[in-house]
Amino acid sequence: MLAGCGALRQAQDDTQSAFNPTALGASTSAQRSATGYGFVFSFNRRDGAYPDAGLTGVNGTLYGTTYQGGPNRDGTVFSIGAGGHEHVVHAFGSSPDGTHPNAGLTNLGGTLYGTTNTGGTNVFGTIFSVTRDGTERGLYSFKGGSDGAFPNGVTALHGVLYGTTLGGGTNGDGTLFSITAAGTERLLYRFGGAPDGANPRASLTAMNGTLYGTTVGGGANACGTSGCGTVFSVTSTGTERVLYSFKGGSDGASPSAGLTVVNGSLYGTTYRGGAHNLGTVFTITAAGKERVLYSFEGGNDGAQPFARVTDLHGTLYGTTVFGGPSGDGTLFSITTDGTERVLHAFGGTPDGANPQADLTALNGRLYGTTLKGGTHGVGLGTVFTLTP
Repeated sequence: MLAGCGALRQAQDDTQSAFNPTALGASTSAQRSATGYGFVFSFNRRDGAYPDAGLTGVNGTLYGTTYQGGPNRDGTVFSIGAGGHEHVVHAFGSSPDGTHPNAGLTNLGGTLYGTTNTGGTNVFGTIFSVTRDGTERGLYSFKGGSDGAFPNGVTALHGVLYGTTLGGGTNGDGTLFSITAAGTERLLYRFGGAPDGANPRASLTAMNGTLYGTTVGGGANACGTSGCGTVFSVTSTGTERVLYSFKGGSDGASPSAGLTVVNGSLYGTTYRGGAHNLGTVFTITAAGKERVLYSFEGGNDGAQPFARVTDLHGTLYGTTVFGGPSGDGTLFSITTDGTERVLHAFGGTPDGANPQADLTALNGRLYGTTLKGGTHGVGLGTVFTLTP
C-alpha cells in the first residue's frame, strides 16, 4: 500500500460518457433521500476517475482531484460550479509533472496547492500549485529517500504549507515536511516506527499554532506484524511528540484520516479496532487523553471509516467505506457525546459507492466524493451533497 492507494481504488477502465445537469446542492426529488442526500455529478473517465480526496470551496465553486482519468489517465484537478457543471482545470501527465493525485487541495492566497502520489522527476510524488484558471506549477519532486515519498496533501499555517509522506524517511516510515509557496522544501521529521509512529496517510490539522496528525502504523503496541498507529503533535520547527498509541482493541487501530478540531478537542476515526474491529470515531485532547465515541458494527451503520469527520454547527459528519444495506458505505452524523445516526446508505449505481474522502462544508451543506459508483459502466465515482 506504500504507493498511497486508498482503501479501495482499482485500476479499471471505462469509456462511456455522460453529464448530470443537477444543480449544485439542489438535486431533484428522485435523487434526494429523506435525509437530504443529493447526487451532483458522475465521472466519465475523460473528466476524471476515482476521486478519493475531499473538495475545497473557493468563492462558491468546489475544487477537487481525481486519482485517474483525464486525457492522460494520470488524474486531474477539476472544478464543479453552479448547475453541477464540471470542468477539468488541469490534467496530469508527462514528466516532470506529477501523476495520480490522492489528496485534497488547500487554498492559500487564492492559489490551490496539492500533492500527487507519484510522478515528478523521481516518480515518488510531487507538491504542486494550480491557479483556478488552470496554470499548474510543480514546486517539489520527492526523491524517495530521507526527504520522503508518496505525499498526503498539505495544510497551511501562517502562510507556510506543512505535510506528511507515507513512505521514505527512516526505513520507509514516512516524514513530516514544510514548503513555502515559492517551493522551498524543508524536512521537519522522520518517523522511526515503534514506539514512534509510522506511515502517516493523512494531512495535518492546525490547532493553536501546533500541528496534529495520525499514523496508520507504529506506536507502542503491536497489531499483528505492525504497530496499531498513533496520534501525534509536531511544531512548525519539527519537534514531534506521540500523544497516543492505539492498542488495537476497543480503543481503535490504524487511523487513516486526519483530525478535526471542535472546541479545543480533536476528533478522528480509526479504520480498524473498536468493539467489532470495524473502526471507531474517537476524541483526544492535546494532552493525549483518548476516548471512543462510537464503534461501528458493520451492519446498516457502516464499517471502516477512512476519512476524517467534518464539523458543521457542532455536529460531526463522516463516511464509512463499507457497510450499509448494500455494503457500499454510509454517510453518518455523530454528536460530540457519541450519538450516531445514519443519514444515507450508498447503493452503487446510479448512486455512488465506497466514499473514503473528507466531507466539505459550504453554505450550510456538505459535499463529498465517492471512489466508485455512479452512472458510467464500472462506476468511476461521483460528487454528492448532503443537507443535514
